[in-house]
Formats: sequence, C-alpha cells, structure tokens
Amino acid sequence: MGFETCGPNEVMVVSGCCHSRSLFIPGGRVFVWPGIQKLQRLSLNTLTLVIESPNVYSKLGVAVSVTGIAQVKIQGQNEEMLASACELFLGKSESEVRKVAQETLEGHQRAIMGNMTVEEIYKDRKKFSKQVFDVASSDLVNMGIAVVSYTLKDIRDDEGYLKALGMKRTAEVQRDAKIGEAEASRDSGIKEAIAEERRMASRYANDIEIAKAQRDFELKKASYDMEIQTKKAQSELAYELQAAKTKQRIKEETMMVQVIERTQQIQLQEQEIIRREHELEAQVRKPADAERYRLEKLAEANKNRIILEAEAEAEALRVKGEAEAFAIEAKAKAEAEQMAKKADAWKDYQDAAMVDMILETLPKIAAEIAAPLSQTKKITMVSSGKGDVGAYKLTGEVLGIMEKLPSVVESLTGISIQKNIKQATRR
Repeated sequence: MGFETCGPNEVMVVSGCCHSRSLFIPGGRVFVWPGIQKLQRLSLNTLTLVIESPNVYSKLGVAVSVTGIAQVKIQGQNEEMLASACELFLGKSESEVRKVAQETLEGHQRAIMGNMTVEEIYKDRKKFSKQVFDVASSDLVNMGIAVVSYTLKDIRDDEGYLKALGMKRTAEVQRDAKIGEAEASRDSGIKEAIAEERRMASRYANDIEIAKAQRDFELKKASYDMEIQTKKAQSELAYELQAAKTKQRIKEETMMVQVIERTQQIQLQEQEIIRREHELEAQVRKPADAERYRLEKLAEANKNRIILEAEAEAEALRVKGEAEAFAIEAKAKAEAEQMAKKADAWKDYQDAAMVDMILETLPKIAAEIAAPLSQTKKITMVSSGKGDVGAYKLTGEVLGIMEKLPSVVESLTGISIQKNIKQATRR
C-alpha cells in the first residue's frame, strides 16, 4: 500500500486500525497501512437518469405517460450524507447506485402524477418538476444522494386527450383571433382616420416649425459664421504667434544642446589628452628615459673605449710616425744625395743628361702610342695593293711616329739627339 491518491470525482474510505470510525477522503491522498487498514473507493460522478412513467392515471383518471430527466450524485462535501451513502453503496457498482436512484425518482414521479390533473401537468410543467424535485430530494438525501436537477421532458397519452385539449384551445384561440381581428379592423379604421387628421395637422404645424427653424437657423448660422471667422482669425494669429514662440524655443534648446554637446566634446578631448599623456608617459617617456639612461651609459663606455683606443692608436701612430719620419728622412737624404750627384753630372753633361732622359722616355711614349691599339678588339684594313698590310703595317706606323720624335724634341728643346749620340760615341 503506502500513499494512495484520488481525484475530485471520487472518495476514499479508510477503515481499520487507528480509526474509531471510517475516514473519508474526498479528493486527496492518505497513507494506508497494509494488512491492518482497508481502503475502498466510491465514485462521486454525476449520473444522468431518464425517468419513464408510462400510462399513469392522473387525478381525474386520465392515463398519461411522462418522461423526466434527472441529474443526481453522491454528495461528497457533507460528511453525514457521505457516511449514509457509504453504508448503502460502498462496494457496489455505479450501475447499482443508478438503479436505486432511478427507481426512487420514478416512484415519486408517479406519485406526483396521481395528485395532479393532466391540464396542470401539461400547462404548468415547472410546478410538476418542482414537486418531483422537492419530494425526491428529501427522500434521496437520506441515502446520501443529492438531486442536482429535474426536468419534465415529455408528456403524452394514447387516447388523444392531450390532442383534444389542444384542439379546444386551438378553436378558442382561432375564435378569439377572429373577434380580435374584426375589432382590430374597426378600431384600425377609426384610429387611421384620427391619425390621418392628426398627421396632416402635425404636418402643417411641422412645416411652420420647419420654416421658423430654418429662419432661426439662417440667422444663427450668419452669427455663428461671423463668430467662427473671428475666432478663426484669432486662432490663426495665435497659432502663428505660438509657432514663432515654439520655433524660438526649439532654436534656443537646440543651441543649448549644441553648447552641451560642445562642452562634452571638450571634456572628452581633455580626458583624451590626459589619457594620451598618461599613455605617452607609460609607453614613451619612461621607456625613453630608460633608453636614454642606457644609451648614456653605453655612450660613456664607448667614449671611454674610444679614448683608450685613440690614446693607444695615437701612441702607435706616434711611434709609427717617428719610424716613418726617420725612414723618410733617410730616403730624402739618399735621394737628395742622388739628385745632387745627378745635378753635378748634369752640369758636366747637360745635353747628354737631357738626351738620356729623352731616351728613357721614348719607350713610354711608344707604349702610350700603341696603347689604343692594344685595346682594339677588331681592326678592318683595306689595301690598295701597293703598300704593306697586316701587323707590319701597324708596327710601321708606330715606328714612323717614333722616327719623327727626334726632330720634334730638337724643335722644342734645341738639342739634337743624333748630334749628342755621335759626340758620345767619339769620346
């Protein structure tokens, strides 16, 4: 077992240990001890009953058949009624409960039919339904059953009594209808004439009133039109004035907004400048100071290194300079002595010395003359058939130039190379 639950349309009945009387749980949950407590369920659903009472003699002995519709249910909110219902129906099926309620209602329906005439039942169905409902409710409540509603659905007979009642009533209604129609026709003619007279009088009076109303309307309309035009002009002037004021106010507010926006922009720019200064301080100045300090130290160390290197190099240069100066001085003394000797020799052999220098220079001149030829990659020579060709022609031209040199030297210096050579060979 354990916890048991049920919906709002049924009731749980727990009996056994720990309960001096049965416990009713209409829609909820309860804990049931297995073996020492018993759980039973009873449905609280509404039951629809069709109550048939065929051929029941009414108060005046007329047999009629009646069909009623009733809605009944076991009352779960009243504990006394619930206890009575459990005593009678606990453990029984819903069809058994339906049968008991239906037989009880049918008996009460028959009893009420026997105490009323057919005319009362037919004409006053509400009264019949109420009497059946009241009598059945007072009886079924003792069983824990509540009658929710009762309605007379149909009444009929096999002898044509109800039809005869209907025909009599129909004839009475038709008679009354014809009498009423004649009286209505008569009254209608009289009333129609009176109405026509009144209509014409009303029409004339109405036309007069319409004319008066039209006159008053025109007068008032003219007055209203003048007032409307005045108000309209005033309204237009007031509108233009208000529009001008509104435009001025909007312009002033726009200027204020622009001033506020400009002020905010200035503040933002100032904050941005401060932020950039901080950023510059953090990202540029401090690293720059550190870099400057590092570079200063490197420069100082480099300066000391350069000074030391310069001092060492200066010392080396000084030593080297002294050595070179000594060598130059010695070389200069040797050249000077050589030049002095050569000058002394030239004093004695002035022309011979000049010739010697010229002869030493001739090979260089020949080399310079032949230099362009050594750089030439291709030479095309055309022969007329009378002179030399090939390399012999080239060397002949170079030697021809060299043969002309003594005469050129003699014309420039006045020294004859051939004459000096002959004198030198005589000695």
